[in-house]
Amino acid sequence: MVTTNKEKDLYKKLSIQVSLNGLSFCILNRKDNKICYFKKVDFEKQLDPIKVLSKIELLYEQEEQLNQPVDEVALLFNNALFSLVPENLFDEDNAASYLKFNTRILKTDFIAFDKIGQDTVNVYIPYANITNYFFDRYGEFEYRHSLSVLIESFLSLPKETDTPKVYLHVHKNYYELVIIENGKLVFANSFEYDTKEDFLYYLLFTAEQSKLDPEKFELILLGKINKNSEEYKMAWEYIKNISFMGPFHPFTFEETAKPKEELSEYLLIKSL
Repeated sequence: MVTTNKEKDLYKKLSIQVSLNGLSFCILNRKDNKICYFKKVDFEKQLDPIKVLSKIELLYEQEEQLNQPVDEVALLFNNALFSLVPENLFDEDNAASYLKFNTRILKTDFIAFDKIGQDTVNVYIPYANITNYFFDRYGEFEYRHSLSVLIESFLSLPKETDTPKVYLHVHKNYYELVIIENGKLVFANSFEYDTKEDFLYYLLFTAEQSKLDPEKFELILLGKINKNSEEYKMAWEYIKNISFMGPFHPFTFEETAKPKEELSEYLLIKSL
């Protein structure tokens, strides 16, 4: 879906990431390929979708730049309410059935899905109150699950070797883990963790179940992690080949719109 606004040819795209732990916004001026606005809000604790919407409404009252006209909007939902399904087994009429074993589904929940590549469907629950809010504000727009964007971005990377690549995208207290081998998606899931030991356990357990040798596979880190992170230091003791995601976008930034660490906003920027 593409945004339809009364004003055309503004050359501006707004990217929004919504989770129960925080919000991120950025605006790209496509005329000069420059990100001209960036705003990130972390919540002190996890909220419910009703309180998240209240935070969004407050931001639009406070942030003048958020009220500037744009001609395209991309909204990402970052939550654990998803299930990946092989496309040849996917039945749109029974989409809710793929979620019932790992997600509590209410009768009022709306079920959405994203097609990923040629053979995978991500079935998920968006927050309907939040999609309705943005529809009222912008009209028709595109929304997707953040994991869909993440997987597609990794699948689109050049295949340099046959070595399995494990991508670990870190947020506060949880991460997504995606395994790509020979240009194909092998595994994707998210894990909550409280300690650096938990962080390492889920990574090594997934590698073991996927028959990956810590001496051989490549671990690529991105998101809310750096070389000073305790999680990085612990992983370094057990995994031989660790690196951080390299340059991933062609944009420049207005001085006031530059995030402290670009990799921590990988999904937001990738959706532009």
